[in-house]
Amino acid sequence: MSKITQLTWEPYPKTQRLGSKNNTMVITEKIDGTNAQVVIQDGEILVGSRTRVITPGKNTDNYGFARYVEENREMFLGLGNGRHYGEWWGSGIQRGYNRTHGEKHFSLFNTSRPAESLPVGILQVPVLYTGQFDTFAIDYVMDKLWDTGSHLCPDAWFKPEGIIIYHTGMRQCFKKTFEDSDGKWRKAA
Repeated sequence: MSKITQLTWEPYPKTQRLGSKNNTMVITEKIDGTNAQVVIQDGEILVGSRTRVITPGKNTDNYGFARYVEENREMFLGLGNGRHYGEWWGSGIQRGYNRTHGEKHFSLFNTSRPAESLPVGILQVPVLYTGQFDTFAIDYVMDKLWDTGSHLCPDAWFKPEGIIIYHTGMRQCFKKTFEDSDGKWRKAA
């Protein structure tokens, strides 16, 4: 006799068909900074990293992002209600992208939002490809990015980290980087 006393039914998720209209992808440049988010609800702002709420302060902030949001409150309120994910990057954060004198930026991951609807001072991650899901296209974008360098800072940074592939039908992101599992960079052919 089974010891299960209560079973909640969960149907198996629908399997997406390759080649369908839901099989598109958006490839963006993977930015090497720190993950950040801003939640806005009726004029209130909550700031976070990828894993926790952050506040201004030496031990409670994430590379000064919470302080930046506090100092630029009206700009961030211009994003509107919702949860806004992005990358906080620039001087003193990971690669830095040759930004100096404390220059930092916030780039949204949401590339479906029209760029002209963004408040001045908030960017989006660079879109490198939009179209049908295709592993050849992914490889092509990686090769082109390696050859041309970062689209985020084309004038100052030639060693991009990689790409993010957003599969629209699955609503899932995947990353592909130039670094291998040993942390060694891909060598130019």
